[in-house]
Amino acid sequence: MKNRLLEIKDLIRKGEVNTATMLLDNYISRNPKNDEAYYLLGNLYRKQGNWQMALNNYSEAIERNPDGPAVQAYSMLMDILNFYNKDMYNQ
Repeated sequence: MKNRLLEIKDLIRKGEVNTATMLLDNYISRNPKNDEAYYLLGNLYRKQGNWQMALNNYSEAIERNPDGPAVQAYSMLMDILNFYNKDMYNQ
């Protein structure tokens, strides 16, 4: 199980985002309780600028592990989005 996530992380490092996303979706369907997979998928969506899907996956990871890294990732992404939204109103 951990080996599969290591393979996926390697794909992410190589920039093979579509393949990594597909493999993570498959991994999650077989391991729905694994918070790390949701966290990684959230990171992929964040890198693609798909903020809502990133937040959704971070939330899933937090639900499974309230002490995991997704808590900080979710918080940072919300800070960024709030900053951008505030700037849009100040133009």
